[in-house]
Amino acid sequence: MATRYRCTACGNLTRFDVVVTRRTREFHHYSVGGELEVENTELLDETRDSVICRWCGHGDAVEETAPAPPGHADLA
Repeated sequence: MATRYRCTACGNLTRFDVVVTRRTREFHHYSVGGELEVENTELLDETRDSVICRWCGHGDAVEETAPAPPGHADLA
């Protein structure tokens, strides 16, 4: 389940710039013609570097929040 955020400065629940660093292992399969197809990706490590509110620009006011219940529409 994806992490949800809320900006405590403006109340935004829907728009954030999230910077993530990922380290992966991938199986690269090249065709005889040289076209690449990535057939398998394994996530080795993931770090969330920053989360910034798209509405007001705050990064210090963003907090993780519980996921919305199924079928629930956000008002923001």
